[in-house]
Amino acid sequence: MAVTEPAPAAPTVAHEGILRRQALRESAARTYARSLPIVPVRARGLTIEGADGRRYLDCLSGAGTLALGHNHPVVLDAIRKVLDSGAPLHVLDLATPVKDAFTTELFATLPPRFARHARVQFCGPAGTDAVEAALTLVRTATGRSGLLSFTGAYHGMTAGALAASGGAPDVRVTRLPYPYDYRCPFGIGGERGAELAARWTENLLDDPKGGVPAPAAMILEPVQGEGGVIPAPDAWLRRMREITTARSIPLIADEVQTGVGRTGTFWAVEHSGITPDVMVLSKAIGGSLPLAVIVYHEDLDCWQPGAHAGTFRGNQLAMAAGAATLAYVRENRLAERAALLGARMLGQLQGLAANHPCIGDVRGRGLMIGVELVSPEADAPAPPDPVLARAVQQECLRRGLIVELGGRQSAVVRLLPPLTLTDEQAAAVLDRFADALAAAERGALLRTESGPSH
Repeated sequence: MAVTEPAPAAPTVAHEGILRRQALRESAARTYARSLPIVPVRARGLTIEGADGRRYLDCLSGAGTLALGHNHPVVLDAIRKVLDSGAPLHVLDLATPVKDAFTTELFATLPPRFARHARVQFCGPAGTDAVEAALTLVRTATGRSGLLSFTGAYHGMTAGALAASGGAPDVRVTRLPYPYDYRCPFGIGGERGAELAARWTENLLDDPKGGVPAPAAMILEPVQGEGGVIPAPDAWLRRMREITTARSIPLIADEVQTGVGRTGTFWAVEHSGITPDVMVLSKAIGGSLPLAVIVYHEDLDCWQPGAHAGTFRGNQLAMAAGAATLAYVRENRLAERAALLGARMLGQLQGLAANHPCIGDVRGRGLMIGVELVSPEADAPAPPDPVLARAVQQECLRRGLIVELGGRQSAVVRLLPPLTLTDEQAAAVLDRFADALAAAERGALLRTESGPSH
């Protein structure tokens, strides 16, 4: 039986007032607040309590930032220790014991072959700042300006990151096909589709008339997150590593959302066994606070002092929270737990799909899960159904479940629960999702049967 969170008798005045003032004062660019009109006042683990007294299961987790959920005791304790110590909170890029402890823990989690020759650059506080740093690094090291990126990518909202994501035109960026089994750009899918994508890349780079600017790097996500939770096939990732190595093109792995155990290994590149030249890290590495770094091979470390700077590179609270998070995930084997629980949840969602034709595809890795909703009455391949996806998201919210939408047309329901998710919580999440999906389907059917309004 579905678990339904009872709605309060009436929203509090404070809740309504805060939402009203937000709508009046904040910009039209706000995003999450539009689809999730809640006012969080308390949170712990998977659960958020709103100002109206309602409780929610949070499967957004700060867009993947909260590896341990909200206000985990080890994170709070780490922050309190820094506050109580009298240590400076703002130190630019100076060395501190807190920073040294964070860097030591970070290097302990990296793939050993990568860690042996690694350098780290602390960037501005957001993942997009780290992407910009990575692009500056490789362009400085190679003397080239071109960039290889992929359809469906998301790397941030600053100029260079947007260009790499396809959000802004840039003649230096060459867009390549990313394997998307459900909607294969070659109409084949599977291993054959991924191999064709690799051949396309290889042939384009080797074609003297291909029109590709000399690439300073290739940047990719091991699992496209905002693009719709699309895991890259391991064999294809290995091919990208072979192609770039053979042509002396640095490979940048954007692990902003996939890192720190999210996909079932500590870093998502470990599934394929590849060693990138650069890793872009943010979100979960700060333990819920803003922190972003790039880790890269020492051979690339040829930029000059100040080549990439930023005032807020020395956030001591974030480093303390991040070190505590990294250690907790590592010591408690939460990546392995994410792999097991994620596989179980994927299997249950695939079972749900068997009875709901509107579910076109269920995919993911670890606790990074996507459910693509489609219009089942259309000819195959069924087109995405963003209207149904929005309805499912709202029905989830009514039942006390917070989910995000992604994908090319925002038709993929995304689940990013904390790695501390229990079996009982996972069952509650899936129950609420199943109930919300059925309700959204009923609403869609009623609208179809009633026809257009007059």
